[in-house]
Amino acid sequence: MQLKHYQQHTLDTLRRFFGEAQLYGPEKAYADITSEPEQAARLGTMAGKYQALDGLPHVPYVCLRLPTGGGKTILAAHSIDVARQTWLEKDFPLVLWLVPTNTIRHQTVDALKNTGHPYRQALDDAFDGRVRVFDIGDFTNILPHDLTSNACIIVGTIQTLRVKNTEGRKVYAHHEQLENHFTHVSPGAAGLERQDEGTGKGDIKFSFANLLHVHRPLMIVDEAHNAMTGLTRNLQQRVNPAAIIEFTATPKKDANTLHSATAQELKDEEMIKLPIRLEEHKTWQSAVTSAIASRAAVAQDAKKDRDYIRPIILFQAQNKDQEVTVDVLRQHLVDVEGVDEHKIAVATGDQRDLDKINLFEPECPIEFIITVEALKEGWDCSFAYVFCSVANVKSATAVEQLLGRVMRMPYARARKIPSLNKAYAHVVSTSFGEAAKAMVDKLVSMGFDEEEAQRHIEPVQDPLDGIGLFSKRTHRAVHKINLDIPASLLTTLGDTAPGKIDVKKDEKGKAVVTLRTMLTPTETKAISEKLPERLRPGFEEEVAAYVHDIGDDLTPAERGTEFAVPQMRTWIQGDWVQAETERLMEYHDWTLADYPARLDANEFSVEQTGDAFEIDLNGNVIAYRVADNQSNLALTGGVAGWTEQQLVINLDRMVHDPGIAQTDLTRWLSDLVHYLTVTRNITLPALMECKYILARKIKDMLLSIKDRQREQVFQQTLFGPEAKVDVTFDTGFKFHDQIFWDAPKYTGGKFVFQKHFTGPDNIPKFDGKGEGGEEFECAAVIDSLSDVETWVRNVSQHVDAFRLPVALPNQKWTYPDFVVKLNDGRIMLVEYKGRDRIDTKDSYAKAAVGALWENASNGKGLYLMAEKSKTGIDVKDQILAKISTKRP
Repeated sequence: MQLKHYQQHTLDTLRRFFGEAQLYGPEKAYADITSEPEQAARLGTMAGKYQALDGLPHVPYVCLRLPTGGGKTILAAHSIDVARQTWLEKDFPLVLWLVPTNTIRHQTVDALKNTGHPYRQALDDAFDGRVRVFDIGDFTNILPHDLTSNACIIVGTIQTLRVKNTEGRKVYAHHEQLENHFTHVSPGAAGLERQDEGTGKGDIKFSFANLLHVHRPLMIVDEAHNAMTGLTRNLQQRVNPAAIIEFTATPKKDANTLHSATAQELKDEEMIKLPIRLEEHKTWQSAVTSAIASRAAVAQDAKKDRDYIRPIILFQAQNKDQEVTVDVLRQHLVDVEGVDEHKIAVATGDQRDLDKINLFEPECPIEFIITVEALKEGWDCSFAYVFCSVANVKSATAVEQLLGRVMRMPYARARKIPSLNKAYAHVVSTSFGEAAKAMVDKLVSMGFDEEEAQRHIEPVQDPLDGIGLFSKRTHRAVHKINLDIPASLLTTLGDTAPGKIDVKKDEKGKAVVTLRTMLTPTETKAISEKLPERLRPGFEEEVAAYVHDIGDDLTPAERGTEFAVPQMRTWIQGDWVQAETERLMEYHDWTLADYPARLDANEFSVEQTGDAFEIDLNGNVIAYRVADNQSNLALTGGVAGWTEQQLVINLDRMVHDPGIAQTDLTRWLSDLVHYLTVTRNITLPALMECKYILARKIKDMLLSIKDRQREQVFQQTLFGPEAKVDVTFDTGFKFHDQIFWDAPKYTGGKFVFQKHFTGPDNIPKFDGKGEGGEEFECAAVIDSLSDVETWVRNVSQHVDAFRLPVALPNQKWTYPDFVVKLNDGRIMLVEYKGRDRIDTKDSYAKAAVGALWENASNGKGLYLMAEKSKTGIDVKDQILAKISTKRP
């Protein structure tokens, strides 16, 4: 199963943490990573001082945050190999996998034991199929051979181990079946519980807890916000973990949150349905009726999708002591709404209609599921599209768990029909806006930040109440068009022009179309064609009249202003090629053989003594003792089967890179191992024992080599004496009215921008302090200049942003902060740099490629790296000076 980019980024951050923790300790590693600008921005208030475990200060303990639907469990499976290679450094680790409930425990065990499941496949790929999975209740079945020859995963609940008094608890009890696990444990070993009665009084208990203590498991904690409050000092010391990794959507304070994925990343990777289209109702009966209509409309669109999708409604009924119980709601569906009872399933603690039913089967009839809160534990069906709560959403419990169930995208892939990419919520609310605000709170509790939550709730509201509940107020008028047709025929009309129209029904059930902004001729035609022919002329006339009335209020993007930026390309092998670093590499032949396969003493060394050895990585010394269980490294005289070729095979598996030919890498690794064992005279057993650290060093070498190759091809094809570069509008980049719709917005202050391409309400936020910050001041200058027609705040790293190639370590692109269209048609790129960032290698590289783009544009483009003050010239005069540059 291919990981999503945000999932890989999460694992890469974890890998970095463990690698740096080996050298500097977990506290410094955590501080260094979380203080980096990107991570600090991701974490926000979740970042803080590292909190070491009580009594175990050197044990790494971090939390990874992923919003609901982000795939926490698949990441947990992959994280085992990450920890194995970078911290545990054991071929076959022991893993204690803790979950919050027995329901999830059974589901997790079943998935990990199923060799066809992605969770298990991730483990099998990492450990060549040598994996054993145990329910914690079956721990007596674990054999010593299992622990030495397989990665062993034991799944349990935190409640099993979290006790003050261990008496009577199976995991803490003495079991003769476990005796073989303690054969080689010293009778005086510290930290182990002992028998307190009988003939063996004072002897080590043959208990599961003691087995864990001896083997120092990696601890995986799923839904950690429910569990970690129970990891008391006594429990930590009983288990004696080698490391703890938590996975949750809502980390607790002081949880050592290392990385946070955003809801937008999940949406970009097509994991979840967003936005949530929210409709509020005065009565529960109205909410139910509208929810059924929403499901029917989505079901019609689902028939056109290439994959089988059967949209499902999740109804949240009230508790037994309230008005709308499960039975009342079910009877209403059958008697009033005319729903076939065979299409209804009830899932409560007392009634489990969904047991043993596969909702994904085309033959399955279920379209309506009624629950109270029973689905919150591990239930997952991406066919759930509509959520309907008959209770007041502000006070209803478990809303976030059920709401999360309708957000998962079918087949984890966006659908071509827009309505299938949204979730739908119908709730009861006494006043408009109450439910929307409550739903934001629910999304925040599911792992969204508040700004993301507001951005992804799409209220269906009174047209006279403004454009959006959470957006800034606008005085632009809206326009209602009454259509004499049932509103149910037009429920998906809004997807023809997202954000521009709303469709509601009047008191007679007829359609009311509300125009919020200008429709393009294409959009007007598409909507008109969905209407009965008799209504089309009148509808088109009303649209035209409305567009004429609001013309002065339209943004440049809404008016259809062309805003294209020429792209850079280079001439290679008789053809023009887009100037993208990775694409340029495809035209460049290189081999590892050009780089010496050697590691000298100042880069990597192993110093051996009788009972310990030290590994030195570029001056960072990692010391190991034979008895050091954390590293599980020992100086041995060798093991049967250990050969240089075996080490090469191990290293190849750990450092494999798809950008390097397999035969090339294997040959190079063989030369390197031969150099270390023969020329450097490092024993093969020592190299085998520290192969994970050696692999880490080799990975760094390979990354450095690839970076040099990228820079070489970059310089050769773009800046070399034979380079032929130009820029073209033929394949130019084009800004449009919906660009950056999903980016966090500048919320504004007293200054009102007049010329931003997508309007003053849709400006992506600025770095720094917002209004009053340096980037804001630069934007205000651009907006005020008479030479400027329009401009865009370009969003760094955004998939739709304009970018230029660079060849820097860990960077392939540079994203100018502002893209400006001048009145004379020229395009100006403005990269703003604060004083602390102007004199850096990155800045020089970005300025060079910007100048290349400008020079190749034949006067069509200008590039400026601006700063607050440059030799006494302020940012305004820097921009004016650049604009005054004459065309060649």
